[in-house]
Amino acid sequence: MGTADPRALIRRLELMPGTLQGLALPLGDDARWKPDAETWSALEICCHLADEEREDFRPRLLSTLQSPDAAWQPLDLERVAERRGYNERDLREVIEDFRREREASLGSLRSLQSPDWSNAHVHPKLGPIRAGDLLAAWAAHDAAHLRQIASRLIDLAKRDAGEYHISYAF
Repeated sequence: MGTADPRALIRRLELMPGTLQGLALPLGDDARWKPDAETWSALEICCHLADEEREDFRPRLLSTLQSPDAAWQPLDLERVAERRGYNERDLREVIEDFRREREASLGSLRSLQSPDWSNAHVHPKLGPIRAGDLLAAWAAHDAAHLRQIASRLIDLAKRDAGEYHISYAF
């Protein structure tokens, strides 16, 4: 395992708004499409990213850096897409909301003076989670959801292929 590089992780966070816009916005109305009832649409994924920015990664990372013993606000993710009407929202507005939230997060990260990435919050189920763990997970979370959106693009190609198949792509 190598040495941690928080600057590289933050750089990945910086790239996400443009990447998300380029990947999801061209979908238009297809951003609402779901291959099945249990799978999130691209729009729902974008909504989730904006909410996670506001309610999870930014506040929890800053809390861990500043007051690692402070309790985190609980997250209620059970059926969150349905409860919050994610698939009814406007994709362009959601992506702009995410961009604003990410910019606020980046501003907070850039303002940190010599952060101690080893500060740890003790999670009741997961045990100690260091600030550096949260930063790395944040960048990985972005990538995981980009992968989900790419999967929706593959699903859409299958849907639109009709009698043709897409196996040549793989």
